[in-house]
Amino acid sequence: MINQKRISQRKACCWVGLSRNALVEPAAIKDKDEALASRIEQLARRYKQWGVLKIYRRLRKQGELVNHKKVRRLYRTLGLRRKTKKRLPDAVRKPLPKATACNQCWSLDFTSDNLTGGRKFRTLNVVDDYNREALGIEIDYSLPARRVIRLLDQLIERYGNPERLRSDNGPEFISQSLQDWCRDKAIDLCWIEPGKPTQNAYIERFNGTFRREVLDAHIFTSIRQVRQVVDEWLVEYNTERPHQALQFMTPLEYRQAA
Repeated sequence: MINQKRISQRKACCWVGLSRNALVEPAAIKDKDEALASRIEQLARRYKQWGVLKIYRRLRKQGELVNHKKVRRLYRTLGLRRKTKKRLPDAVRKPLPKATACNQCWSLDFTSDNLTGGRKFRTLNVVDDYNREALGIEIDYSLPARRVIRLLDQLIERYGNPERLRSDNGPEFISQSLQDWCRDKAIDLCWIEPGKPTQNAYIERFNGTFRREVLDAHIFTSIRQVRQVVDEWLVEYNTERPHQALQFMTPLEYRQAA
């Protein structure tokens, strides 16, 4: 039609409601880049929530001497895209007091999901604010205050005492038994203001990742399956997943560097 009507490509696309990008042939991948493109695609398919920067850092850790510009170009040529959410402007976001060492502050929160049979289960997630390490995840149909204390005892035995705990105002966190336990351990128990989840942003950020990569990515038939999948994911999250806030180190690498 462009040649017959002697009109511009822009006008022709406007008439038929077609994007001009649809007429551009995709760039071919050179033979020497095919192996790298295959590795990029494999990582993108396995880690669906990772963007190009995380994939680039992962390749570097695996010994690939690649340039980030080439990785980005191949990533786009392969048609890989990661959905992003609209973020609040900097003027609206208020940063939390930043921890300067491990065990200064642990954040706690619950998430929940359903098994295929319809029964609901809960998870108690504990994260170290300093290196974003997922210290532990307790999973069961019911998680009262005594189970919260039991998990914290196990984590203290492994990592040592935290200076403070940050949580919302859920009944398990404001229970007298947890308050007594914190007083005996000389741990400050800090509650965020009701309706202000941004005051517990580190665990909220973790919960989002946990839901996308675990809860929403699997269909669970039993609590045993949930625990197995979560245990495997925890190892991957702490030892393989680079974090931009940690200069693209993993939580374990950041702890060792500190």
